[in-house]
Amino acid sequence: MIRTIIVEDQELIRKSLKILLESMSDIKIIGMASNGEEAIELCEKENPEVVLMDIQMPVMDGVKATEEIKKRMPHIKVIILTTFQDITYVLNALNAGAEGYILKAVNPQFLINGIKMVYHGGSLIPQELAKEVFQSLHAVAVKEGAGVTTSTVLNTYDLNKQELKVLKYVAQGLSNKAIAERMYLSLGTVKNYISNIYSKLDVKNRTSAITKAIDEKIIK
Repeated sequence: MIRTIIVEDQELIRKSLKILLESMSDIKIIGMASNGEEAIELCEKENPEVVLMDIQMPVMDGVKATEEIKKRMPHIKVIILTTFQDITYVLNALNAGAEGYILKAVNPQFLINGIKMVYHGGSLIPQELAKEVFQSLHAVAVKEGAGVTTSTVLNTYDLNKQELKVLKYVAQGLSNKAIAERMYLSLGTVKNYISNIYSKLDVKNRTSAITKAIDEKIIK
């Protein structure tokens, strides 16, 4: 059983998710909260393994709550529940330590698989959402006139062309197998590239690698 709590300010969504997850999987909902402050208190009391966290809530939003939870209880996995309208908040949530994010209106089985993936140490970044995030970030960078060039950053982290290409595919939400097929490489070679990327960027997982790549403007 994966011990999970749901943090969502709309009662109907909270209850619907609980019924859905417990009826279709071995995920156990051990508590529910309607805002970030309640979520923190619930995590300290129940010590869940996974938190499904809404972003925009009263009292304390999901980004701040995620930051506090990861600071106090870093072992707890956080998945952000979002809408396309919340995309601009997603990067802040990843920076706060969330393991991934997913659309509220996603296929139920995809949500269940995503929770299991994060529980087992993976990162959850759906491809369609990844594209929205990076388009949004690109628009912000253009507006602010970002002055850091890709070549400058590449020299800083010593990423070669193949590693950069792999990193871009990772940012698009592609699996290792899909990357291997697109680049005509073996799965083992792709895994080695990703391991090198983690080492050079000093990160431990896909989410952290993508977040750092965006922050440092390694990828456009």
